[in-house]
Amino acid sequence: MRFELRQAYAQPPGAVDAAYADPALYPTLVGLPKLGDIEVLEHEADDARARLAIRFAFTGELPPAVTAVVDPRRLTWVQQSVHDLERGVTTFRLVPDHYPDRLSASGSATVTAAGDGSRRVVAGELKVRAPLVAGRVEQAIVSGLDEYLQAEAPTVDRYLAP
Repeated sequence: MRFELRQAYAQPPGAVDAAYADPALYPTLVGLPKLGDIEVLEHEADDARARLAIRFAFTGELPPAVTAVVDPRRLTWVQQSVHDLERGVTTFRLVPDHYPDRLSASGSATVTAAGDGSRRVVAGELKVRAPLVAGRVEQAIVSGLDEYLQAEAPTVDRYLAP
């Protein structure tokens, strides 16, 4: 399933992009809907680029047909990301802790100017391999991701506020 999700920020693009490359941001995101147990595992950076590995857990509700084949407590993954701070583009790949044969996802996030603030577009492809319920699981994950990202943007703005 291809997806494209948008976020709006009051802060300028460079600040927003730099915030996502900063491991100190991620503890402030704990408690937002659908994703939880956020843990920064790795971080390395220089002036132009940053690499992060962050563990997430899906904490949203799933339909009974989905939980019959997928244990929701095992929906955890590591997001490996490379932040190109000069271009404002981040590429990412999700590496499942469990079900590696059933879930794959990758994409990019691009931050651009929008009015007095900025816009971040997260686009990618999510593939779930599960007989009969793959589409439902993909829809649930993308819907949960969208809800999370909408709640995340104001938190990032607050993180960046003086």
